[in-house]
Amino acid sequence: MMLLGLSAAGPGHGAPAARSAPQVVPDTPGTGPYSARKYVDPTLPDHVLYQPADLAALGGRKLGLLVWGNGACSDDGASVRLHLAEIASHGYLVIAPGRVLSGPGAPPRPQTPPPPGPLGVRTTTAQVAAGIDWAVAENERRGSPLYHRIAPRMVAVSGHSCGGLQALEIAADPRVHAVIVHNSGVFKDGTNPIRGITIDKSALRRLHTPILYVMGGPSDIAWPNGNDDFDRIDTVPALLASLDVGHGGTFDAPNGGRAAAIDVAWLEWQLRGDRRAGDWFRGSACRLCTDPAWTIRKKRID
Repeated sequence: MMLLGLSAAGPGHGAPAARSAPQVVPDTPGTGPYSARKYVDPTLPDHVLYQPADLAALGGRKLGLLVWGNGACSDDGASVRLHLAEIASHGYLVIAPGRVLSGPGAPPRPQTPPPPGPLGVRTTTAQVAAGIDWAVAENERRGSPLYHRIAPRMVAVSGHSCGGLQALEIAADPRVHAVIVHNSGVFKDGTNPIRGITIDKSALRRLHTPILYVMGGPSDIAWPNGNDDFDRIDTVPALLASLDVGHGGTFDAPNGGRAAAIDVAWLEWQLRGDRRAGDWFRGSACRLCTDPAWTIRKKRID
């Protein structure tokens, strides 16, 4: 394993990542009980992994698994590294497709960036889902550091913007038991302007597990799409939480900011059955419901 030094989307669903964490910001270990590390495993070289640095510190606690779709469906698996390390520090293996193209461990950026091309994916939905296949296999491979460390039913999928559409595609996988969509939603007008993504509102009917949308308020370009998704979902519990920060979310804030805290609570509630984590979302006096910074919509949650 190659350690990468723990101590993205643009304005639209498919725009090149323009707001990744600043290059000068060091990787951080997260605020959870298990300091996280970022690394590339040679058996999965086209992905970036985040996990507790000391697996022995988990004791008998099993890792949850989160696979992540990058903003702009980019190939920068470190584009929201602070956010993903924060989740990992709470006892999760997090896998993002691509390479380390921003922050510590990234190659130098070209002095003259290439001009933006047409909307299209650099990592596919299949590449995101491959993280599940790899982790499941490693969990059963004798000699793997992850041998019997992962709880097979504690699998979640998430993603930002274009990566959120990938998450919605993967959400139908019966191995998935929690879904989080950031600043995204299936295009409301029925168009599909991103090459490499084939999804329509019928994907919402294939959901089989509760889903959380984290949006950036009316200035979020995905605002109409995410809210329309929420309106159409009628078979599973759904919650839409919005913080008025725009399409970029809080990914660049220390430890992923307020959105990362919500993700951790959702995962702990949905995957581990933690009732205290559920208090963030459940009831009229839920933690998010009583926080004036957040706007909440929910159905079948209480």
